[in-house]
Amino acid sequence: MARPSGDADVPEGDRADLTRALGVEIDAELLELALTHRSFAYEHEGVRHNERLEFLGDSILGQAVTVMLYREHPDTDEGELAKRRASLVSSSALAEIAEHIGLGAHLRLGRGEELTGGRQKASILADTVEAIIGAAYLSVGPDEATALVMRLIAPLLADPGRFGAAMDPKTSLQELSTRLGKGLPHYAVTDSGPDHSKRFHATVLLSGSPVGEGDGTSKKQAEMSAALSAWEALQPREQRAAEQRAAEPRSAEPSES
Repeated sequence: MARPSGDADVPEGDRADLTRALGVEIDAELLELALTHRSFAYEHEGVRHNERLEFLGDSILGQAVTVMLYREHPDTDEGELAKRRASLVSSSALAEIAEHIGLGAHLRLGRGEELTGGRQKASILADTVEAIIGAAYLSVGPDEATALVMRLIAPLLADPGRFGAAMDPKTSLQELSTRLGKGLPHYAVTDSGPDHSKRFHATVLLSGSPVGEGDGTSKKQAEMSAALSAWEALQPREQRAAEQRAAEPRSAEPSES
């Protein structure tokens, strides 16, 4: 009888699928570690989780994106470069990357996370992307790890509307939600960890329903990440609404009597 996916290692063929999606050969043990969430490790004595790799990958990701933006936008000031970088390394952006490569199917999760939709949680997906970047750095070195980062963010760079919202995600979300008739966004923020190293998690709600989540090292950063996530989720709805309005036949002119 097949074991639950939260308890079993992902079959080798599926690892091969992930390797093809990443475009780089990562050491098998490091890749498995990168995919192991702490909830799985806590349920399996002696199993390590991916948070050290996540710490490493976060630094590599930030450096690679910073250098790319600096080189490719020589006339852009520091403030705008910082906003562009934030939009590319935010939890919502990394979760989008994870969905693009089908990462959720490969996660090693504990039963609790499995039952509560951990494979779709933006925070878990984002952290795992960073862990994979860290694993790539240790496996194949800095140049290949940087090349991996560039491949992963390529779909984000191809989105012309991303940087517009990223410049001020909270205002962009408020304007979009108002146009959609959903009212003003509200933010619920929680924190965890010791005082000297707190992490914040924000959920943005419209009409009492959650529409986006984000994490950060400050309340403001977490709210901005959540706002960008919500904006990205709502944007297709506005596009569909615009398309429907454009497709509606114009009311017939009144006939002459």
